[in-house]
Amino acid sequence: DSLFIVGLLTILGISINDTIVVFDRIRENLALNEQHHKREAFEEVVGRSIMQTIARSINTSLTVVIVLAALFFIGPVTTKDFALTLIIGMVAGTYSSMFLASPLLVAWQKWSASARGRDGQKQS
Repeated sequence: DSLFIVGLLTILGISINDTIVVFDRIRENLALNEQHHKREAFEEVVGRSIMQTIARSINTSLTVVIVLAALFFIGPVTTKDFALTLIIGMVAGTYSSMFLASPLLVAWQKWSASARGRDGQKQS
């Protein structure tokens, strides 16, 4: 029904926002490293950025899940499916923002660096 679609779109927005927060922290940490002439592996910057944002993301998601659980157990029957969709989505979205998006970024960066290395070898 329409509430299910609204729930999915809401979770998609929240998950994207969480991912942007982590990626923005990565960008800030990379800029700080450059500013201080500090050489640090990209994986370490990503790991540090996740550690800096994980408490905020989990606290935000946990607060929303508590409210949604109350809505699910105490609220009217018409909102139970909506609340359940949002609960599952919040858990999955928070997990994916922290533990899937960032490792994919690291893998992408490694692949991109190796592709640039191969291209440079071909041209030499």
